[in-house]
Amino acid sequence: MVKLVGAQRESDGVVVPLIAGRNPAGGKDPDFGDAERRGTRKGMTGTAPSNYPRGRQAPVNVRRLQNRLWAAAKQSPGRRFHALYDRIYRSDVLWEAWERVRANRGAAGVDGVTLAVVEDYGVTRMLSEIAADLRAGNYHPAPVRRVEIPKPDGRLRPLGIPTVRDRVVQQATKLVLEPIFEADFLPCSFGFRPKRSATDALEAIRVAFPRGRQFVFEADIRDFFGTIDHDRLLGLVEARVSDRRMSRSLLKSLRVVVPVFMLQRASGGQYRRWV
Repeated sequence: MVKLVGAQRESDGVVVPLIAGRNPAGGKDPDFGDAERRGTRKGMTGTAPSNYPRGRQAPVNVRRLQNRLWAAAKQSPGRRFHALYDRIYRSDVLWEAWERVRANRGAAGVDGVTLAVVEDYGVTRMLSEIAADLRAGNYHPAPVRRVEIPKPDGRLRPLGIPTVRDRVVQQATKLVLEPIFEADFLPCSFGFRPKRSATDALEAIRVAFPRGRQFVFEADIRDFFGTIDHDRLLGLVEARVSDRRMSRSLLKSLRVVVPVFMLQRASGGQYRRWV
C-alpha cells in the first residue's frame, strides 16, 4: 500500500500538552467549513455548467451534514452510525468532493485522465456516472499510479496517485466519515485533522510552556501507510460505523494495487508488492 498523494502532509501525529482553558475536553463544533473559505469559481471552461449547478447550496448543505454528524457523534460516544454509504453519492457531496480534488490539483492516474480532461468531458456527467456506480454497487477503484519523490535524507518516498474519479470518491467518503471520528479526538491531537497542522501544534507548545508545561510528545511511525493492518483499521472504523456497504467500499480502496510494470526492485532483488 503506498501513501496516497492526496493525503495531508502537514502533521505526522504530533501530540502536545493539554492547555487549560483552551478547547477543553468535550471540545466545540469544529465548523467543517473549509469550502466556504476557498473562494468560488463562477464557471468552467467554455460552455460547461457552473461548478455548483444548484448555486452555493452545495457546500452549505455538505457543511450542514458534517456538523450534524459531528454533533451526533459528540453527544453519543458509543453510537454506531448506520446508512452512511448513500450519503457518499449525494449530488452535493460529490460536487464538494470534486471541488476539493480540483483545488488540490494533482497529476493523472494510470488512466491518464487529467482534471482538464474531466472538465472537457463534463463534470456533471462524470459525477452522475460515479453516483450511478456507487448506488448500484458496481464501483471498483482503478489501480494507482506509483511515483517516488525524494526525501530530505536522500531516500525516496513512494506515493500512489489514484485516478481523478477515485480521488473524488475518496474525498466524498472523507467528507462523510471525518466528522464522526473528529468528534472522538482529544484537543491535544494535531495529526491529520481538519484545520490543524504542525504549525498549530508548535503554537500550542509556545503557549503551554510559560504556563508550566514541560513535556512534549511527538510520534512518527516509520512506513505507517505501508504497514498498517487493514483488518484492524476496519475494525476500528466499524466500532463507529455499522454499514456493510461502507466497509466494503473502504476495503476496496485499501487493497487497490499498483500495476506490476510500475513496481521497482526492493532490497534483496525482490519486487515489493504494494497492496
